[in-house]
Amino acid sequence: MNTSTHSGKAGRLTVHILLAVGALLMIMPFLWMISTSFKSFADSMSVPPKWLPIDWHPDNYLRVIQTIDFGTYYLNTTLVTLGRTAGQLILCSLAAYSFACLRFPFKNTIFLALLAVLMVPSQVVMIPSFVIMREFNWLDTFYVLIIPGIFSAFGTFLLRQFFMTLPKDLEEAAKIDGCSYFRIYWNIYLPLSKAALVSLAIFTILASWNDLLWPLIMTSSEEMRVLSIGISSFQGQHSTDYPLLMAGALMATLPIIILFIFLQRYFIEGIAMNGIKG
Repeated sequence: MNTSTHSGKAGRLTVHILLAVGALLMIMPFLWMISTSFKSFADSMSVPPKWLPIDWHPDNYLRVIQTIDFGTYYLNTTLVTLGRTAGQLILCSLAAYSFACLRFPFKNTIFLALLAVLMVPSQVVMIPSFVIMREFNWLDTFYVLIIPGIFSAFGTFLLRQFFMTLPKDLEEAAKIDGCSYFRIYWNIYLPLSKAALVSLAIFTILASWNDLLWPLIMTSSEEMRVLSIGISSFQGQHSTDYPLLMAGALMATLPIIILFIFLQRYFIEGIAMNGIKG
């Protein structure tokens, strides 16, 4: 009895140590980014590298704002992220409800075709997408930054799998009471899918906030640039201003970190429920 108890405690201790080491390894790049953001350029290039700055330079953050139009980039990124997230939550949930609950011809075939989109790298369709956006006269506008990003095969698949785990009795009872399909979707399925919707929202926010290639190709004016492009401007062909790069990256990352801290409960719940019931 005592041997098994000690063995169980030793196993839990080992697991906690491994988790602590893993957490430390995960957080070290973030700590290095914070440290480098306060360094001078000479300190950031020192060999061997130093964890703490010799001379602290909090003015690096002010220099970032003065060097690039940080406010405009921040506003553009926020608007694009909000637009994409709202669009995906609406369109993906509607499509997911249709695939999960409605009956129509070739439903499974259409769903398989939708899943096939996940297997196509976005870079493959970048040139055709550019041509289409040019024909629509959407280049260098918010239309090109938001509207193509509101369609998501992954989001539809994620919500469809979650909707299929909900009890069918609720839908049948609602039909008996005379509810339309849209009312069932709006009043029953969406309220019960809060965790899955928050999970999709977090995935969409992360992808949109960090998106670089699409805005870089589809926009050309400074007024339409986003944060990822602005921060990348600190990285030159022959040298990189690492303190400013890290300061800008930290300011761009903070909203996402704060958002995840407040929504992590829903995020973990959504992933857990999809893993258990899927």
